Amino acid sequence: QAQLVESGGGLVQAGGSLRLSCAVSGRIFRINAMGWYRQAPGKERELVATITSGGRTNYDDSVKGRFTISRDNAKNTVSLQMNSLKPEDTAVYYCNVEVAGGMVVYYWGQGTQVTVSS
Repeated sequence: QAQLVESGGGLVQAGGSLRLSCAVSGRIFRINAMGWYRQAPGKERELVATITSGGRTNYDDSVKGRFTISRDNAKNTVSLQMNSLKPEDTAVYYCNVEVAGGMVVYYWGQGTQVTVSS
C-alpha cells in the first residue's frame, strides 16, 4: 500500500505561481510514472503532466511552457511548478503514481484545490 500526501494548493491571482508537491510513503517496491491530473467543477478529470522514472516528461498542451513537473526518486516525491497561472487552471489537482511490485497499481492523492482569480 502507498499513501500520497499533497501540498501547495491555494488561491493566487492570474499570472501568479504555485508549486504543488506530493510525497509517497508506504511499502513500495518501485515507482514507475508519476503525474498530476486536475478536475474542474462539472468536468472530467484530465491529465496535466507526467514524468517517468527516467525523467521523460509529458504535458497537456494547455500547460506547456507554463508548468514544469519534476521528481526526486530518492525521496519519492513529485512536484508541479505552475507559472503564469490562468483562471482556467482552477481545479482540484491530484497526484497519481504507478507502483510496480507483483503487479502494477495506481494510487491517487486526496487532491488539493488551486484557485486562480482574474
